[in-house]
Amino acid sequence: MPKVTWKPGTMIYPIPAVMVSCGDNEKNYNIITISWTGTINTDPAMCYVSIRPSRHSYNIIKETKEFVINLTTKDLAKETDWCGVKSGRDFNKFKSMKLTPEKAEFIKAPMISECPISIECKVTDIIPLGSHDMFIAKVLAVHAEERLIDKKTGALDLRQTNPLTYIHGAYYEPGQKIGKFGFSVKKKNKK
Repeated sequence: MPKVTWKPGTMIYPIPAVMVSCGDNEKNYNIITISWTGTINTDPAMCYVSIRPSRHSYNIIKETKEFVINLTTKDLAKETDWCGVKSGRDFNKFKSMKLTPEKAEFIKAPMISECPISIECKVTDIIPLGSHDMFIAKVLAVHAEERLIDKKTGALDLRQTNPLTYIHGAYYEPGQKIGKFGFSVKKKNKK
């Protein structure tokens, strides 16, 4: 099938929709919704968020050098969207959305209690890219709701969270599992 050439743009989808919490005291706690985020290294565990310098959370994170990536869910879609379109300059997002700041273990930035997974991050580098600056961070800890951990294997089952994804301006929930990593080359058991 023929393809049409478009100008360069952001077309790598789906991506996670996350709520990033920041601040080092209750007076400057804030939440920013971000989709420009991801894993960048395994050992040590590292990730990134990219933020426009005009956003309220930008300076908070630049000054404190820490943040929490809170994986959001289908049930938190309204809160996720609202925290992305409203500014922390004008609203206390925790209070407005009835979200609970929870003490993190290694940093002063709060976790969001209602989110099933919270990832504590310490900024190691800030890279100016153009419209956004990338905050590269070391993952200090991952906090997961106990119900997400398989009691037999100890594995974390993220599917149970009903994660929220973002595709070119819209929120979605993931579809059906079609295979496990390596399924296409796995040898069949012979009986």
